[in-house]
Amino acid sequence: MNVLKVRWWTIGIFVLPCLLLYIMMVFVPIVVSGYNSLMLWDGIGPNKTFIGLENYRNILFNDPYFWPAVKRTLMYAVFSMLEIPVTLLFAILINRYVRRGNTLVSIYFMPVILSVVIIGQLWKTIYNPLDMGGMINGILNSIGMEEHMTAWLSSPKFAMYSLYIVSLWQYFGYHLLIQYTGVQNIPTDIYEAAKIDGADGFKADRYITLPLIVPVFKISIVLAFIGSLQAFDLIMVMTGGGPAHATDVISTLMYNSTFQEYKYGYGSALAMTLVIICLVFTVLINSVFKRVENKVS
Repeated sequence: MNVLKVRWWTIGIFVLPCLLLYIMMVFVPIVVSGYNSLMLWDGIGPNKTFIGLENYRNILFNDPYFWPAVKRTLMYAVFSMLEIPVTLLFAILINRYVRRGNTLVSIYFMPVILSVVIIGQLWKTIYNPLDMGGMINGILNSIGMEEHMTAWLSSPKFAMYSLYIVSLWQYFGYHLLIQYTGVQNIPTDIYEAAKIDGADGFKADRYITLPLIVPVFKISIVLAFIGSLQAFDLIMVMTGGGPAHATDVISTLMYNSTFQEYKYGYGSALAMTLVIICLVFTVLINSVFKRVENKVS
């Protein structure tokens, strides 16, 4: 086997453009936001007043909307992870019983490639009141359950749960594709050897599929959790954070503070708080799965 020997500076020449682009697109905005979070600034005029950690103190102790937004953000992330075991089960069943599983998975994947605006407008129509042609209320009315009809997106009690359902529907195919690919990449020789020893069907899945799928499962968990912590576009399209801040998450609270109330420094502090939360939970999830991988390996 011939090993290609390349000088370190040659590798650097090819890596440097992408590295610089990554630094400019990721790290520089974070540093700028961190700087602005220490300022009292409306984002328009040139005058900035240094106030240190005052924005963070106001976020943690004086903002009545922040902690409810954190709770809703974490609930959003937890709900997004609940569908991953379901997608894993679907992936196992499709791989085992469906002859053209790739086609079926592609169909499930279609909502992922749709515009968020299209998805938001579609589900707003589904959630509409009966007099506006809402499908859910129409079904409840047709089966004699009129007492359960409500304005789903206008009710503080149901609005956030309505958004959870839309998010689960949108990303079901995304996580199904990841899990299906992971299941397909498990060598069939292992299953054949296990079948000789009497392990077949779901018994083989328990002792073979589940342990070997852990790294792929972790990828889905991290993507779902961190992606949900940054949820923004769907909520803005469907509710804008309303009614009465009932669907505000950290990202929508940040947007409204920055661009609606012109508190750019405060919005930057919220952005940095979200970055810190994402980093903390990423480390926690990785540490938990590292222990799981050590146990099953």
